[in-house]
Amino acid sequence: MGTTAAVLPAPTRSNRWATRTQFFCSGFIFATWGVHVPTVKAHYGLDEAQLGFAMLAAGFGALLGITRASRWIGRFGARRVAGVTGTVYALLISALIFMPGYPALLALLAAFGMVTSLFDVAINTDAAQLEARAGAHLMSGMHGMFSLGGMAGAVSGGAALAAGLGVQTHLWLVAAVMAVTVSASSTRMLPPPPGAATAADEGFRLPRGALVVMGVLAALGLIAEGAIYDWSVLYLQQELGAPQQQAAFAYASFSGAMAAARFGGDALRTRFAPAALLRASALLAAASMTLVLLTDLPWLALVGFAGVGIGFANVVPILFAASAQVPGVEPSRGIAAVSAAAYLGFMAGPPLIGLIARVSSLTAALYVVVGFAVALAASSRYASAR
Repeated sequence: MGTTAAVLPAPTRSNRWATRTQFFCSGFIFATWGVHVPTVKAHYGLDEAQLGFAMLAAGFGALLGITRASRWIGRFGARRVAGVTGTVYALLISALIFMPGYPALLALLAAFGMVTSLFDVAINTDAAQLEARAGAHLMSGMHGMFSLGGMAGAVSGGAALAAGLGVQTHLWLVAAVMAVTVSASSTRMLPPPPGAATAADEGFRLPRGALVVMGVLAALGLIAEGAIYDWSVLYLQQELGAPQQQAAFAYASFSGAMAAARFGGDALRTRFAPAALLRASALLAAASMTLVLLTDLPWLALVGFAGVGIGFANVVPILFAASAQVPGVEPSRGIAAVSAAAYLGFMAGPPLIGLIARVSSLTAALYVVVGFAVALAASSRYASAR
């Protein structure tokens, strides 16, 4: 990767903003799903376990996409893969309540998960290439745009519900705007570097060595982070009695705080060692999530969700940036390998919480977030690209 950075021209301002826009759109679309988790639950008459298995279908789709990501990115380039999969990702959100039944919903979410993961690896690969060419930390700021998009999607979704806008109308509007934005932005992303197709066309391989460690740490972070994305809105609505338009701000509080922390994350990554930063971040997330689960005040829970967002903000940027710098491993392959392990955690988290919630309560189930945050803090000393 260092050789690539030495011979290729520095990225332009347009290149950087195109990729930032893609991260923003990814967060916005994902937040729209998060806002409408209660809508999907009510529309299809699902219990927590069924909803958890629907999320599991998305996780399986994501894992399938991950196994194809490095091959397709190597063959077609991150820019083209991001443009196609991001556009499909945006359009699929419009069909959330359009399916004829639960089996069709599972198929939709599997497709949704697959294009989400392909889009995710493509834009992270592009961000890693931007870092290499610029010779500066950029990854946390890119993920900050994802969180900013998440906050914008949650706030606008809550506002749409409060204003009485029809759910299907809201989904169509989001799909149209995001599809156009993703497609247009992809044309300004970095072109694939010379020789990338040959180096990255061998397909997916199971992670080894340092990539295994980073994958496990990413899985711990994404199990916990994914639980907030998928269950925070329902938690505020169901456990604390907040109306859905107010409950949507649980996701907004989490994403907004995460965005702010990520925009400062590149400076923190420059100043502190990865292990120290991960340890402090994970302990903050554990303490904040404990506050969420112990209070019965919705506004205090929102403060707690903000703390969780700050705590988890730099886990994935640190690990993805490191995975793109492992000697002898192409960036797309390193990111795909760590992403695969991370998505296994992301895939397992929602149904696990759904099953626990079914036999106990959603409050009890969300203590999983606390447990995995503590485990991440205890394991942070292994956060190394070498």
